[in-house]
Amino acid sequence: MLLKLATVTLLCILPTVFCVRCYQCASSQDNKGEDNCGAYKKFNKESHIAVECFSDESHMPGSFCMKLTQQGPKGFIWDGRWRQVIRRCASVAETGVTGVCNWGVYENGVYWEECYCSADECNSSTYITSSVTLMLCTIGTVLWLHKLL
Repeated sequence: MLLKLATVTLLCILPTVFCVRCYQCASSQDNKGEDNCGAYKKFNKESHIAVECFSDESHMPGSFCMKLTQQGPKGFIWDGRWRQVIRRCASVAETGVTGVCNWGVYENGVYWEECYCSADECNSSTYITSSVTLMLCTIGTVLWLHKLL
């Protein structure tokens, strides 16, 4: 009984750990006048293709996705404040966990926010969230199998 429970849990978790796909781009690499990485406007998923984090296409190998936002210290965005976004695969989070965002201010006054997540293409949104659907599916499957045993 315990072996079946462990097997189902492992099968539900493995795809998210080994096959994560993330978007990768950086505002600093955009041509002048373009915003391909979503620094000033909504990120367009149709103009980007998510890459497998352990493939040759990935700039950095890893098992989860990351989004870093940096923003200048004064005014609002529409007042001309500088802003930069970086999206990529990551292998180490400072907190050691995914599904969270950390933020702070550098000594020069630049605000930063770094978010980590472990679901496919999860670094495309404005706010990164963990895969609640996957967790609920796993728990539901385990409970359903437990009652059948």
